[in-house]
Amino acid sequence: MTSEKQRKLLLLIVIIIISLNLRPAITSVGPLIGEIRLDTGLSNSLLGLLTTLPVLAFGLFSVMTPLLTRKIGTEGTMAVALLLLTGGILLRVIPVHTALFAGTLILGIGIALGNVLLPGIIKKQFPKRTGVLTGTYSAMFGLGAAIASGISVPLSVGAGFGWRWALGLWAIASFIALAVWLPQMKVNLPVVNRKSFRESLQHLGQSKLAWMVAVFVGLQSLTYYTLITWLPEILIERSMSPADAGWILALMQGVGVLSTFAIPAWASGRKRQRLPVLVIVIPELIALIGLMAGPLSFAWFWVSIIGFCLGGSFGLALLFIVLRSRDSNSANELSGMSQSVGYTIAATGPVIFGSLFDLAGNWLVPLGFLFLIALLKIWSGWTAGDDEFV
Repeated sequence: MTSEKQRKLLLLIVIIIISLNLRPAITSVGPLIGEIRLDTGLSNSLLGLLTTLPVLAFGLFSVMTPLLTRKIGTEGTMAVALLLLTGGILLRVIPVHTALFAGTLILGIGIALGNVLLPGIIKKQFPKRTGVLTGTYSAMFGLGAAIASGISVPLSVGAGFGWRWALGLWAIASFIALAVWLPQMKVNLPVVNRKSFRESLQHLGQSKLAWMVAVFVGLQSLTYYTLITWLPEILIERSMSPADAGWILALMQGVGVLSTFAIPAWASGRKRQRLPVLVIVIPELIALIGLMAGPLSFAWFWVSIIGFCLGGSFGLALLFIVLRSRDSNSANELSGMSQSVGYTIAATGPVIFGSLFDLAGNWLVPLGFLFLIALLKIWSGWTAGDDEFV
């Protein structure tokens, strides 16, 4: 194996390790919401911020990526991202409400930077394998998320760590990711977006295709982050135990790992990606109806379908960023815009969902809201899947 192949193999392994760490800090919260509420006395609206804050950070702080990459390059920016992630996770262990929310915001900023950088790195370093590798690293997002959801309650209650350290232990994994990334600081990864967010928005703002990619990113993320926040509460209210609800949430994300890998690999070989959009959204519509109207004993089945669809739509959203851009710089530009706009949209999801429950007094109306979002995904994905460049 040549030294260049060895370098790229090592880089791929590092990307996988980083990807495994970009969701557990968020998805570990949902199954612990009840325990956190009892311990802190926080209201449901404030508890919702523990998921909303990172997603809002994705939207607002993705714009920082071009500024940082101009100053310290892609390598330095990724190191900063992992440092912020580790520090934010540790800050939440401090038994003060301010530290809990500040740490959540800080780790969200770190994840936002990592989210924007990865598509450009793939586009530059592995231009002939964008579909497979986009699926690979996005599948690692889902795997990390699933593990975190499943073991949160066992760590907190079963192992006796309590909810703070059940969240804080993920700092060990993110520190390992930082340690394996540091050798990449010696490698030149010229994936630097020279344009500011305002310049990127002026450049891409006239492109309907760019906006549809951004909207698709936002809508698929809105559904995902809404469900990882509220699905355990929905199931617990229907008499499922907190531990079982956590494992059902893990099941949703675990099944999504398969489609997150498979859908981009399949869709990248097609001239247009309109059929993949239909394949992953129509079953989601059916499963939402099943979750709304079906018995609790079938919840695992409907949640599995939803997980498959959400995983596929996430992988497809990342693939759109790669396929709709001509080169690594435009991939970074589109990535920054679509993730900034998209995650700002997504941050509204958990809040709207919870508010609809407060107004309606049942879960049917909020789940109907997600049904509407799925229809809008077909609308935006139809244009985003066209064979064009932004």
